[in-house]
Amino acid sequence: MRIYTTRTGRRRSVLAAVACVIALTASACGLGGDDAAAVTYAEAKESGRIKVGFANEAPWAFLDEKGELTGYAPVVARAVLKKLGINEIEGVVTDFDGLIDGLRAQNYGFVAAGMFINPKRCEGSAFAIPDYQVGSAFLVPKGNPSQINRFEDITKANVRVATLGGAVENGYAEGSGVPPNLIEPMAKQDDILRAVRNGDVYGAAILDVTASWLVRNNPDANLEVTQSFQYGSRPDVGTFNFRIGDDQFREDFNRELRALHESGEWLRLVEPFGLTAANEPNPAATTEQYCAG
Repeated sequence: MRIYTTRTGRRRSVLAAVACVIALTASACGLGGDDAAAVTYAEAKESGRIKVGFANEAPWAFLDEKGELTGYAPVVARAVLKKLGINEIEGVVTDFDGLIDGLRAQNYGFVAAGMFINPKRCEGSAFAIPDYQVGSAFLVPKGNPSQINRFEDITKANVRVATLGGAVENGYAEGSGVPPNLIEPMAKQDDILRAVRNGDVYGAAILDVTASWLVRNNPDANLEVTQSFQYGSRPDVGTFNFRIGDDQFREDFNRELRALHESGEWLRLVEPFGLTAANEPNPAATTEQYCAG
């Protein structure tokens, strides 16, 4: 059994315990040949199987203890794809900052990682409609002795803070005047949790939903989450993203995704991963607005 990795478009084998293929139905991990899942919409419509890129970041898209792909994005994607006649998804784990490159290289059909929409990312991929909104927060030691509640506090306290490589928090820190030596981008969520827990960094700047998930699922880590805040004049919104030019796929996906929100089914699907009605995006928010900056 293998799991695919695509930071630079390459693949490598890993232990079977971490698993590789996640499907809507209980099927084996098909690899290569006629069993390989599709990376284009047309092929997926014909075969009923498609590859998706994800970054193994809980609760957005991650492998559970059984090696099965779960999280907000895969669960919502499955519900949408089923309406399009695609009943199985195969996960391709990729470092977060390599997801768009992997998409353009056709390592998978689309990205299911809950990625924020912003102008830079819109240059290399085509985003679906906004699917959720969220704030930022800091994962810190209990009691927050250095009182880190905003990015500006990092500079005042002169402490090092971890971020996820390629995530928006890196730009937020830079925009807030935080010296580069106080920000430590890391490739994986597990690396961030371990660094904060071990005291290698003071804390981490991540999404509030992510921080709450990590605290809830690591009760012995002696960590807490600061109050959620919004950077800028509007909330960040995230969704799925597609290759530029895959217009039919994106339009069909948008239609069914919008229907999930309108029916209330979306909220039922995402609640187990810590999202609530407060994470429903403003219906007036558009992908075009966020791509424009």
